[in-house]
Amino acid sequence: MPAARRLPRPAGIVTPVRIAVGSDHAGYGPKTRVVPLLEAGGHEVVDVGTRSGESTDSRISADRAARLVAHGEAEYGLLLCGSGAGVSIAANKVPGVRAVNARDAGEAEPGRRHNDANALAPAGRRLGVYDAGEIERAFPTAGFEGGRRGRRVDQIAGIEGRTSGRG
Repeated sequence: MPAARRLPRPAGIVTPVRIAVGSDHAGYGPKTRVVPLLEAGGHEVVDVGTRSGESTDSRISADRAARLVAHGEAEYGLLLCGSGAGVSIAANKVPGVRAVNARDAGEAEPGRRHNDANALAPAGRRLGVYDAGEIERAFPTAGFEGGRRGRRVDQIAGIEGRTSGRG
């Protein structure tokens, strides 16, 4: 069941939200640095794993976090693996999830504004504390623009429906 698309929100407004956070072993270290930043910002964090730096599949935690977002149990997902690519690919297989693999705030913000992205997948191996803080501030504060962008998000949902047998 896909999450309902949010209405456009003015940029710059951050209301504390529930964020599903998942990682593999390569994203575990960065996750331990990012989660306190999120919590300090008033956000509720639901950590779906992993709980150590031992080797694990990134797709498992990406799927768990993405399903929480898709079912409306979390407003956003934060997915961390070494490159961010594996978790974003896995999360984008979950209907209703639009994950963006962003290297910096300049990529994360348009993902929200233009595509109503509801999951962020930065590259864990390249994510410093400063970068993490900048990305985490930019992503939730960027309001979805709606308008012509809303039509494009609807087109993405249409593709999703056709490929999942629902349309």
